[in-house]
Amino acid sequence: MTLPNSPSTYDVAIVGAGVVGCALAREFARFEISTVVLERQGDVCEGTSKANTAILHTGFDCVPGTLEARLVREGYALLGQYAECAGIAVERTGAILAAWDDEQLAALPAIKEKAEKNGYLATRLMSVEEVRAREPHLGEGLLGGLEVPGESIICPWTTVLAFAKEAAMAGVAFRFNTELVSVARAHGEYVLSTSGGEVRAKWLINAAGLTSDRVDGLCHHQDFTVTPRRGELIVFDKLSRGLINTIILPVPNSRTKGVLVSPTVFGNVLLGPTADDIDDPLATATTSSGLERLKEAGRKIMPELLEEEVTATYAGLRAATEHQDYQIRMHEGENYVCVGGIRSTGLTSSLAVARYVVQLASQAGLELTARAHEPEIPVMAPIGEFQLRRFLDDAAIAENPDYGEIMCHCERVTRGEIVDACDGEIPATSIGGLRRRTRAMNGRCQGFYCGADVVSLLGELIPADPATLTGLSE
Repeated sequence: MTLPNSPSTYDVAIVGAGVVGCALAREFARFEISTVVLERQGDVCEGTSKANTAILHTGFDCVPGTLEARLVREGYALLGQYAECAGIAVERTGAILAAWDDEQLAALPAIKEKAEKNGYLATRLMSVEEVRAREPHLGEGLLGGLEVPGESIICPWTTVLAFAKEAAMAGVAFRFNTELVSVARAHGEYVLSTSGGEVRAKWLINAAGLTSDRVDGLCHHQDFTVTPRRGELIVFDKLSRGLINTIILPVPNSRTKGVLVSPTVFGNVLLGPTADDIDDPLATATTSSGLERLKEAGRKIMPELLEEEVTATYAGLRAATEHQDYQIRMHEGENYVCVGGIRSTGLTSSLAVARYVVQLASQAGLELTARAHEPEIPVMAPIGEFQLRRFLDDAAIAENPDYGEIMCHCERVTRGEIVDACDGEIPATSIGGLRRRTRAMNGRCQGFYCGADVVSLLGELIPADPATLTGLSE
């Protein structure tokens, strides 16, 4: 079964609609080829991409010489420029690695040296007094720090949606609720059996994130194994935002970057993540032990934060593998590219990863002719706390009075924004999708007051199609 008006065989099929898959779709949309994205969930940004620390990384602490280090460095510049064009919320807060014992303090010069090997020359060692002048609410026992002025915070949800929307506007097909079941080759084409019917493509790009090793196996390769690494986080109320100016990073070890305290572009403060290897790629529930470990770490880093109200807790899974680098492989003669092992830096590196993969495919024989006109970069709805939100935009309200009717008072989301989110190329089809597009029901009351009205409106706006009407009780 194919979609109406879709080609019988696509030039490129991309498996996965996370940040990397959508970045790939956007990049392939620049060329005169047909592309389809297959996503087993009901929306973009449903996996790792929706639950992370949302940091735009400089790549200062990547392993020098790795592909990850190169692509994070390139992606940092590309995504920064793209965010400015697309209206994606970014705050250039900078970061400080905080040392709490002699071992961590002694490690800071080596981290500075690593940053320089990665081409990032702006780090600076800081005395205790300098750190405290910047962040007076840090806990007792601080010994010093390393400033990384380029680290920033970004909206992860709008980023993925912008990539997908740009791709869709340029003709890329998105097929949701479509899980890849088996892969075969016939007459030089991939025959992809999915839960939504058969799809044929000349090229296959595996950007399946947590299941990328399974998809790799379907293509008769087994070059790595994904071990889901669960990271739990605590979101503190907006009233806590005055406690912090900068991202407070831990001194990392070989396994994890550790627990950080970071502001968000939505005006909250994050504490996390944990790092626990698990077996189940769907186990995104928080745990009492994980949250207790976070609180223990938070009491040391910023004890006053633990006195603030908690808005929410959540957990995300990272696609950790047995390798220390991205697992991006072009399989010569097979028209297959595996894009695996993209860990927490994938948000930052996504655009650079997409360029790299397209380059690999081109060198391996995929004929790419640039479109006469570059796809249009969409201007996204402003959902960052310090952007001009719709409820404050007199010009927008004059044009559409629905922007003056607030439905979610905690996050100040208007009726007009909810209507907009359920329209367009990549519309919301669930409560989760609406939350990521508008922030509705993400605030202090978690939908207690506005939930019934928001769900009622969503039910009116979404087509009554079982394939798209998903998760209204989410």
